[in-house]
Amino acid sequence: MEPTIKETAWNPEIEKQILKQWDESHIYDFKAEGDVFVIDTPPPYPSGRPWHIGAASHYAQIDMIARTARMFGKNVLFPIGIDRNGLPVEMYTEKKHNIRMHETERGEFLKLCATALDDLEAEMIQIMKSLGLSGNFAEYYRTDSEKYRTLTQSTFIEMWKKGQIYLANRPNNYDWVTGTTIADAEITYEEIPTKLVHMKFKIKESDRTIIIASTRPELLCACQTVIVNPDDERYADVIRNKVTIPLVNREVEIRTHPSAEKEFGSGAVMVCSYGDQNDVALFRDLKLEEIAAVGMNGRMKEVAGSYAGLKVKQAREKIIEDLQNQGFVEKIENINHRTPISERSKTAIEIISMEEYYLKQKDSVEKIKELGSKIDFHPSMHKQILMNWLESISIDWPISRRRFYGTEIPIWYCKKCNEPHVPEPGRYYRPWKDPSPISKCTKCDSTEFVGEHRTFDTWMDSSVSPLYITKYKQDEEFFKKTYPTTIRPQSKDIVRTWLYYTILRCEQLTGKTPWTDAWIMGYGVDEHGAKMSKSKGNVIDPLPVIQKFGADTFRFWSASEINLGYDFRCSEQKIETTKKFLSKLWNVSRFLSGFPIINSGTLSASDKWILSELDKVIEECKKGYSEYNFFVPATALREFTWNLFAAHYIEMVKGRAYSSGFTEQERDGAIFTLHKVLSSVLILLAPITPFITDYLWQNLYSKDTVHHQKFVKSEGHEDWTRFTKEITEFNSEVWNKKKSMNLSLKDTIEMTIPENLEPFSKDLKAMHNII
Repeated sequence: MEPTIKETAWNPEIEKQILKQWDESHIYDFKAEGDVFVIDTPPPYPSGRPWHIGAASHYAQIDMIARTARMFGKNVLFPIGIDRNGLPVEMYTEKKHNIRMHETERGEFLKLCATALDDLEAEMIQIMKSLGLSGNFAEYYRTDSEKYRTLTQSTFIEMWKKGQIYLANRPNNYDWVTGTTIADAEITYEEIPTKLVHMKFKIKESDRTIIIASTRPELLCACQTVIVNPDDERYADVIRNKVTIPLVNREVEIRTHPSAEKEFGSGAVMVCSYGDQNDVALFRDLKLEEIAAVGMNGRMKEVAGSYAGLKVKQAREKIIEDLQNQGFVEKIENINHRTPISERSKTAIEIISMEEYYLKQKDSVEKIKELGSKIDFHPSMHKQILMNWLESISIDWPISRRRFYGTEIPIWYCKKCNEPHVPEPGRYYRPWKDPSPISKCTKCDSTEFVGEHRTFDTWMDSSVSPLYITKYKQDEEFFKKTYPTTIRPQSKDIVRTWLYYTILRCEQLTGKTPWTDAWIMGYGVDEHGAKMSKSKGNVIDPLPVIQKFGADTFRFWSASEINLGYDFRCSEQKIETTKKFLSKLWNVSRFLSGFPIINSGTLSASDKWILSELDKVIEECKKGYSEYNFFVPATALREFTWNLFAAHYIEMVKGRAYSSGFTEQERDGAIFTLHKVLSSVLILLAPITPFITDYLWQNLYSKDTVHHQKFVKSEGHEDWTRFTKEITEFNSEVWNKKKSMNLSLKDTIEMTIPENLEPFSKDLKAMHNII
């Protein structure tokens, strides 16, 4: 029988035709009715090269979530967005145009930022479409659009009126390279080689010295006290005595505090403003007066005396040298010090007192813990990242930034009394440029105002993505049907930022958690397990790989390589190897295309066996898909299709399907089963490899797309899987014996079929030409 599928191999070029067909037929259009499934899709950031291969595989799997939900009968809202606010676009613009933000007129700089990412965004959208993402590209959003920024400002105004926002001058994490405050969640920690300097502080009116070890000797000028543990008997007789700060020649008091560890160093600690967050806490607790040693430009201030004007590292080196020369050093140790680093500029942060706006979060920690405990995490182990972060929150969230390209804080200040005023929500405001929408000060009746120049932390925008996609405050009916959303897919590195801030903001605004499920993916690393980075030269660009091997090859690699939640290795060689499975699927389908579709037939033992194995695979796939772990169905379907269906069952029933020595009813049973299994496999594979499955489905079974099919159900066939091991072992035994005898597979051979396999004997004899 001649195959109706004429092409001898799957050609990835066909994917372009299928994409066009999907687009023209609108098969993924969303209807806000019935069982709604909403994905709070992460809007990716197109800074530098848009994506590496790990990120592309992440989004391919998000599409698998959408396709799985449709297969289970859901109406799926799969929004597509692009994140374009904040520091990365500013830095990219500075580099692209060789300018500095603070040296460029604000309006001109914003114009350059608005278009700087367009080319990278276009490439990112191209990758998404090439991967076959079934999202809503017709209405994809940008976080820097007027509509999105209007929502961010409106939610801020709402929180302002609820009393959740306040202005305060507090020590903050400060990134002096980018010139802005950053939140704790924007900090990473690195072990950096550092000198631990053991310094001699002379006790007043005594020959004794007290040794204090510090990695920040440049902050000697900001030291306000020395603390020891109240139970440390070594210092019992010097409490309340004065010590002289070396080089600075200023006296401070020795005090007790339980945070001083007797076992660490000498047990004595200098408290400066501000070496770390522990210093911040001690200054508050001991009611010390701050000395600002480091300026906003990252250089030492006048209080540092002869070291003023030096960058922090320069001052540190010079002060260590001077301490040694003047005999104030007992010893210096080279250690690795856990140092807070800005995620943005990759430089060590300073802690500087600045006036910023804060969103209250401390009071919400217990509520967020409660909500977080009810969210289903996939995998469940990553819920602990959220819980650990919640345990660490000690201050409210500083939400104002001293940058240009971001959503502006919608506040105008009375020129006369400085009273802050917020406008009514619903419009996009630019206070640094626009005239005040407030006509009269509520405090002093003045009519002159000055607009705020600061912008929001970009997480203020990102954290309302579930509200934006469900049309919060825009379409009440749509919002009721789509919020809370269903699932938040994201990587594990932004659980403490994007995931946490979204729960915080959405609960404060709606009283509800923004989604019921969170799907957390690991990192894509190179083939040696190292993190991908441009500096290492190990980043793989996904677009050429997709163009070379096809989206389905890439997607099946992603599904079969990645066990949800764990880091995964990326290599072009592994992706190329995956293509072999699609070739096997194509060859099986092409072979079966030569047989007519038959709705019934007399089932033999072989048919019952493979159908019971199919039932098993269906249940395994259902479990994997229900948990959004595509490694499970991908692995199960590859094993079943390649190593059971193709390698054993098809070979066993070929003779019967061709009716060679079999009855018509027996032939029909084989053809029916062949198509039953293949059609089920195509549906089960469709969320993972949407192109090849749709093409084969429409050529073999229906003119309607496979993506309108519902998930196949196991039919509860009698369990014949107990024969699987014996069947495969017997077949392998025959093949190996023929090989050892230099016989072809078609040659006759004398073999005895095991007694247990007697029900399969007729098919086995035909398969192996047993006499």
